[in-house]
Amino acid sequence: MAEGDPPFVIKKIRKIPHAHHGGSWKIAYADFMTAMMAFFLLMWLISMTTPEQKRGIADYFSPPNVSESTSGAGGVLGGTADDSQEAKLSGSNSNAQALTSPDSQRKSGPMVAVRGGDKERSGELEAQAAAITTASSSSVDVSSRFNQDFQGAAASIRQAWQAMPDITDLKDNLVVEQVKDGLIIKIMDQQGRPMFPPGSAQMYDATRKAVAAIAPVLQRLPNQIAIAGFTATGMTYPDPHRGPWELSMDRANAVRDTLGQYGLTDDRINSVSGRATNDPIFPDDPYMVANNRVEIKVLYQPPSVPPDMAP
Repeated sequence: MAEGDPPFVIKKIRKIPHAHHGGSWKIAYADFMTAMMAFFLLMWLISMTTPEQKRGIADYFSPPNVSESTSGAGGVLGGTADDSQEAKLSGSNSNAQALTSPDSQRKSGPMVAVRGGDKERSGELEAQAAAITTASSSSVDVSSRFNQDFQGAAASIRQAWQAMPDITDLKDNLVVEQVKDGLIIKIMDQQGRPMFPPGSAQMYDATRKAVAAIAPVLQRLPNQIAIAGFTATGMTYPDPHRGPWELSMDRANAVRDTLGQYGLTDDRINSVSGRATNDPIFPDDPYMVANNRVEIKVLYQPPSVPPDMAP
């Protein structure tokens, strides 16, 4: 290097690698995404279930009801036994009263003890007790069976409607509900969405498809069917000879005819009637369009003779 030239400075930069941060955040993020996916999948499944299925799931996870007692030998029932009428059996009775469960009565007959030696009177009491026990147990079984049939039919009808994209807009016009004396299917007008043309008994195509879808379900039930038509107050009728009575009757008969075309036999029809403006859904506002409706009712009619008492 010549004298007087500036010196050269060489600066070396030494890079030190950073320490490893670990991958625990990746595991936490994966767990979070898995939980969110499971949550949205659960919400989707719940939205696809019917009210009857939701009640069944809730009943499955609900804890059993157990009555506790502080007397007896401890444990769940405290040394006592529950009969069907929630009577506690804890010891003997000096009057030798018969307090047995329905299961034991059906297997070994009712236990009736009478003071004294009147065998004839004892036999009469035994016969009466047996008849009461059999009738009560049969009525409970029949009622339970019909309730299950109605719940299954309601679920089948809703699923049949949900599977038809053509009637998706009519979900508020179609109502299925279980009442004390049967199952009711309501086909009613809504504001801007009538099920029949004004003043006509000719159904729209979507209405006809909705009625046709329930015919096979009703045919599988052993019950009778009653069909009734209703109209709202204040409707106008171009023909003075055809008013609410005629229109409601014609619409009910049109529903009956459609059900017959798609599988419901005539022997299943109990009645077809027109009720005009009687029995509105909204009594406080009989002018509401929802009072224009046809109701298909599956009648709850248990047999007059229980099955286990048939000759």
